Amino acid sequence: MKNLSGTAAATEEARPQTSLNWCVLRSAAVAAFGGLLFGFDTAVIAGATSALTRTYNLTPGLLGFTVASALWGTVLGSILAGRPADRYGRVACLRAVAVLYIVTAAGCGLAWNWHSLVLFRFIGGLAIGSSSVVGPMYIAEISPAAKRGRLVALFQFNVIFGILLAYLSNYLLGLLSLGDVEWR
Repeated sequence: MKNLSGTAAATEEARPQTSLNWCVLRSAAVAAFGGLLFGFDTAVIAGATSALTRTYNLTPGLLGFTVASALWGTVLGSILAGRPADRYGRVACLRAVAVLYIVTAAGCGLAWNWHSLVLFRFIGGLAIGSSSVVGPMYIAEISPAAKRGRLVALFQFNVIFGILLAYLSNYLLGLLSLGDVEWR
């Protein structure tokens, strides 16, 4: 069968890749893990509010600020993530975001006072916002066109799954009756 360019081989080359190989699937799953952390980090604070209030003698306004500090970081992270992702590449940015998630987890767990907790929650928000932009962008770029929507949807699925895991972990930790250190 002849196409417009005159050869059957040209048709084969012009056809987009539709198969999903293991490397693409694994890379998309790893990038979508940022969505799981997004959901988990956003929702897990719900299980810690009463213990944080007691530990740091927080007023309702300060508790709200503590919870919202990650959201402010999320807004800023999502606004600022595009330029570094274009300049240094998606993979490099996702690695930097992974470091931010680790710093946040360690910092929040070891917070020595309320100010440090708020700072580390804000840094976590930067990671959340950045991953919400760069993760789906990276997945879309590595995915075959025919599978792109499904693979990018992995990120969104993981956001919801992360929220579910946060509430489940809050419940399970609550069963341990660890008291005011439970939030750590």
